[in-house]
Amino acid sequence: MSRALLIVDVQNDFTEGGALGVAGGNAVAAGITALLAAAAERYALVAASRDWHESDSSNGGHFAAPGAEPDFASTWPPHCVQGTAGADYHPALDLGHIDVHVRKGAGEPAYSAFEGVTLDGRTLGEVLRAGGIDALDVVGIATDYCVRASALDAVAAGLSVRVRTELIAGVAPETSVAALRELAAAGVELR
Repeated sequence: MSRALLIVDVQNDFTEGGALGVAGGNAVAAGITALLAAAAERYALVAASRDWHESDSSNGGHFAAPGAEPDFASTWPPHCVQGTAGADYHPALDLGHIDVHVRKGAGEPAYSAFEGVTLDGRTLGEVLRAGGIDALDVVGIATDYCVRASALDAVAAGLSVRVRTELIAGVAPETSVAALRELAAAGVELR
């Protein structure tokens, strides 16, 4: 098998202190860097996704309307806006091993890295197929949203998928547990 690593949304706004910070986000960033420092050669390709929302739109209703409270399920406060520090990768994440960068959510809701495009306009699926990738390890933030959606789309694309549970962090314990159950039922290996 030719295995790739997908790093999902390890961005400042999703780690402690960010607009939608999750507990454990800083540790996930540091842990992924340690993994890559110790064993980057086990991956034929390393891809990283990040939210890349527009500043002057609701991003297809993804951002709650001005004055409205977000429901934190399908509407959110502004986060990961293009060109802001919140959209930057977390500083503890070493970008030196990342081969492909995927941006998603520009003007629309997007949870899965498979909904985004690379800087040269290719989808993640196209990049993985071109690289002969048939297995994918998934790590990142948030377990119950973007990690979940990305792993499910990877399964749908015919990949053998593992989620490295020591390198993920979720929004809430209940929804994270439910997401991991759903992933396991879909054939994702939880490691």
